[in-house]
Amino acid sequence: MPVSTATAWGQLPDGTPLHRWTLRNARGGQVEISDLGATLLSWQSPDRHGRLGEVVLGHPTAQHYLDSNAYMGAVVGRWANRIRGGRFRLDGIDYKVDRNDGGNHLHGGHDGFHRHRWDADTNGDDLVLRLVSPEGDGGFPGEVRVDLRVRLEDDGTLDLRYEATSDAPTPLSLTAHPYFNLNDRRPDIRDHVIRIDADEFLAIDAGAIPVGRQHVAGTAFDFREPAPIGSRLHWPDPQLRLVGGFDHCYVPRGPAGTLRTVAVVTEPSSGRRLTIDTDRPGLQFYSGQKLTGQTSRHGDTYGPFAGFALEAQAFPDQVNGPDADGAILRPGVVWRQHTRYRVDTP
Repeated sequence: MPVSTATAWGQLPDGTPLHRWTLRNARGGQVEISDLGATLLSWQSPDRHGRLGEVVLGHPTAQHYLDSNAYMGAVVGRWANRIRGGRFRLDGIDYKVDRNDGGNHLHGGHDGFHRHRWDADTNGDDLVLRLVSPEGDGGFPGEVRVDLRVRLEDDGTLDLRYEATSDAPTPLSLTAHPYFNLNDRRPDIRDHVIRIDADEFLAIDAGAIPVGRQHVAGTAFDFREPAPIGSRLHWPDPQLRLVGGFDHCYVPRGPAGTLRTVAVVTEPSSGRRLTIDTDRPGLQFYSGQKLTGQTSRHGDTYGPFAGFALEAQAFPDQVNGPDADGAILRPGVVWRQHTRYRVDTP
């Protein structure tokens, strides 16, 4: 179905107006997206009884999104996840980028893509969002131009197709950052059952920076067979203790660059199921343990484990690892990403 026209939705500190768009499908599903951070504000999807309910977390106003540090529903960049010490070397030149996470860089820095106003327009059933990130944005080299095409399909799929170019070599890793809770009647996701199609994950240090690949077998991180999120949080795993839960990047099966199913989450009470397909090499699973105090769309506050995030992306700190060149966008190359979130009731 065609995207609705824009409606006013707050403003930036300089008075620039912000807007929101509504996408609908034939099943009654509805998604709202803002030009602030290309943010997914709301996603209503039917449960097993056909009752529409909210499946993502959100804040009540644009100002709350501007003030928040949770990246609630936004597209984050230029670099999704962390860069150790906010430093990297590219083509013999040392760069320093924003350090906004205990001395590390996280999700584009203080004023990353999540706080930019994107240009937005409609094209039939698609919402098209565009952003120009100038040279030096967050400390990164090169001017980057991003196009994001969003469509809500009748089967409950939210389809995200990104393209980006740069006029100079620069690291690039973008991801959508929605927090899901498939049961809007219970503000806790620990009963959600998750399957992640990965044999390995990236073990981390105390700063949540990867220190090496680890096989999931015999650990709390083995979701190759479906298991409730909450049951694994109690395992005596030192990796869980480092960050109070899951905040780790998985290495999904199948070749990067090929769209494949990487995770499936079900919620027993509502019957809703979330399926994620992506062509990215990494999938960050965050169990939402630090959501305490974030203002909810109803004006109260979220608690720990109110929502979870599954973020398709490059590997954290890849720019400082052996495959650094695989995370660099160079002039004359078009960077592409395809990620699909589908919410349905099997």
